[in-house]
Amino acid sequence: MKHFLAFLCLLEPLLCALTQCTFPASEFQLEGDYLIGGLFDIHHVSAPVYHDRPEAIDCSSQPFILSSYRRFQLMRFSVEEINNSTDLLPNVSIGYEIFDHCSDIQNFPGILDLISVNGLIQPWDEPHKNLSKVSKMIAVVGTYTSTETLTVAPLFMMNLIPMVSYGAASSVFSRKQNFPSFFRTVHPNKDVIQVIINILLHFNWRWVAFLNTDDDYGNDGLELFIKKIKDTEICLAYTKGLNHYTDYSQMFKTIAAQRIHIIIVFAAEWTAEALIDKAIELNVTNKVWIAGDAWSLNKRLPKKKRIKNIGTVLGVSEPVETIPGFSNFIYSSKSQTLCENEGQQKFCNQVCNCSSLSPEEILAADPSFSFPVYSAVYAIAHALHSALKCGAGTCNDNITIYPHMVLAELKKSNFTLLNRSINFDENGDPKFGSYSIVFWNHSGDAQVVGFYQFHPSVKFFINSTKVQWYTEGEVPTSLCSPECPIGYAKKQDGIHKCCFTCVICPNGTYVNTTEDAYKCIYCKETEWSAEGSTSCNLRVVEYIPFTDSAAVLLMFGALALVGLTLAMSALFAINYSTPVVRSAGGPMCFLILGCLSLCSLSVFFYFDKPTVSFCILRLLPFTLFYTVCLACFVVRSFQIVCIFKIAGKFPKLHSWWMKCHGQWLVITGAFVTQLLLILIGYSYEPPKPYNETIFYPDKIILGCDISLGASSGSVILLVFLSCLCFIFSYMGKDLPKNYNEAKAITFCLLLLILTWIIFATMYVLYHGKNIATLNALAVLSSLYSFLLWYFLPKCYIILFQPYKNTQQYFQGLIQNYTKTISQ
Repeated sequence: MKHFLAFLCLLEPLLCALTQCTFPASEFQLEGDYLIGGLFDIHHVSAPVYHDRPEAIDCSSQPFILSSYRRFQLMRFSVEEINNSTDLLPNVSIGYEIFDHCSDIQNFPGILDLISVNGLIQPWDEPHKNLSKVSKMIAVVGTYTSTETLTVAPLFMMNLIPMVSYGAASSVFSRKQNFPSFFRTVHPNKDVIQVIINILLHFNWRWVAFLNTDDDYGNDGLELFIKKIKDTEICLAYTKGLNHYTDYSQMFKTIAAQRIHIIIVFAAEWTAEALIDKAIELNVTNKVWIAGDAWSLNKRLPKKKRIKNIGTVLGVSEPVETIPGFSNFIYSSKSQTLCENEGQQKFCNQVCNCSSLSPEEILAADPSFSFPVYSAVYAIAHALHSALKCGAGTCNDNITIYPHMVLAELKKSNFTLLNRSINFDENGDPKFGSYSIVFWNHSGDAQVVGFYQFHPSVKFFINSTKVQWYTEGEVPTSLCSPECPIGYAKKQDGIHKCCFTCVICPNGTYVNTTEDAYKCIYCKETEWSAEGSTSCNLRVVEYIPFTDSAAVLLMFGALALVGLTLAMSALFAINYSTPVVRSAGGPMCFLILGCLSLCSLSVFFYFDKPTVSFCILRLLPFTLFYTVCLACFVVRSFQIVCIFKIAGKFPKLHSWWMKCHGQWLVITGAFVTQLLLILIGYSYEPPKPYNETIFYPDKIILGCDISLGASSGSVILLVFLSCLCFIFSYMGKDLPKNYNEAKAITFCLLLLILTWIIFATMYVLYHGKNIATLNALAVLSSLYSFLLWYFLPKCYIILFQPYKNTQQYFQGLIQNYTKTISQ
């Protein structure tokens, strides 16, 4: 047996030759005039490892990530393509030094090797006269995750070494004060989150869960999501940071208990795989899963047998770009039978243990972030092209290139790659690219069903008909509470605005779901709405115009009253010396008739649209001149009583009354007092136009607003005069017939009181436009009560019973009254 083994060892060179076995150079290094560093997590630490002392990790012992290995090969291909080109860097070669960056805390030897010069770490700004002492590394491509980048980026930032990441999407990297030499060819998290929100809004999904990797990438996505949904109707019903210790069973029970049907998974590829595997294992069904760009193009999960049971998977991804020549590169590099030779390893974490992979397996891996890797390498190459002032088939070899020079040119990047314009904004974020919206179809492929375009303008589109929903046709819903019927506002129930009860909007309010679905909005004063309205209608403006039939009759009545007062005044003037005229008041009759005519002016201002002057003139003539009328009847009643009952008992009082013209003093005093009360009241709060909108929701009744406090003095004076008049007239109810004006005055006052009681009752019970007509009618009735029941009988005697209008007739009545009293 020993001899057989020795024989095999002697034949080893011959066997290698027969099978074309070669010992290749390491895939992790390539010599060149300038070096680009590369950081790819070909392996990934799946669980936290604790050590008693600091130590570096052996990445080759960790789980292998095929999609990352594909990106690793893409960097190698990009460098080879650039070196084979005679246009970009003629006569200049670029090499690379790539490390398997599988951990964010245990990979520092590789990082320190990248920033060292001849094994020593020196600041780049020290004077280097000898080019051999200057590091050939001009930039770094990587890393993939945000947490890894946060760990290592400061080591590159301090020397302004350009770092172009193809996967780190956390918002923190846009802060140039912290990361001055950082660039990325992948869109930051805010763009992915915006696409996810657009998907939610498109399908009217309001009640969602957000599951994220419990690291810088996932937590940043969660913060952005919460911030961006603040002004939308989307509610974050549940959130969970996923890590190695997550209790998936309890998490899915909570999601089911809250009736959440939409689950956003913003996680790295390996975390999302663990989550979906658990969902299948725990028989989670009838959900819509929205995948972030880190795992939406996963190749393993869509092929799982029970993947259909979990529901429908939508995702956001970078558009899959076919990179010309990459397939040939993979087939060429993997076509030889490679003999493993650990001696080729120059540094730790540069061992892949992946020689058994076939080209088909590599090319079939998740293509996510392929173009970001490709464009990152080309961006560095174009920056070097500008720094070396390349052109006309040659580059300037006399220029010493430092990383900060490449950094300056990267900021000015503007070139075309696969028909895309590559450039960066002031934060180092890409100003190019778009997102695809994909759906995992029943064939196990990520089918493109829409897109979100960033540049030059934002465009969003989803073809919903291409999505095969688990509901078999209908788009799934996810609402905490069903939408309210039309005309109902939402009343929030709990801390989430998506959980609510429905309350119908009462009269005078409406709900506008596009403006604020949680509020019944009050209509304007000029508008109205019925219960459960979604808009307001204009109120009908109502008032009594001059052309109204009732208004015409009342104004005609007022004019007739003026005509009657003029006629009566003429009749009394002709018969001025007769006993009937003297007993009616003599000259005072003309004052009363004149004031009644002036009072009738108020009637004309109760019609048409109210103005300030109209509102004042509704009350002023009637209040002022009716006071004079009542004062005249007060003194007239007093005089009658005084002649027949008081003069004999109090002769001095009667003498003083006659001597000082007491009746005119009382009338003048009442007039002046009322005038002062009106002036004081109007100066405090004058009548003004008023829109009545309370009693009739669909109408605006134009009226006048009369302050009770401002007009109370005038009303009290009128009531006081009426009471005095009634007292004196009642005292003279048994006087001689022809001198019994007291009975007529009493009757007139009773009519006056009855008129205003009826009006007051109607004013309380009725609030329509006709209240102005009723008010004018009450005024006119008050005037006619005195005109018809006091003056008209006197006119009748003068015209038709002249025998009663003689001195002898009156003296006979007085003598009979005297005999009756003496008996």
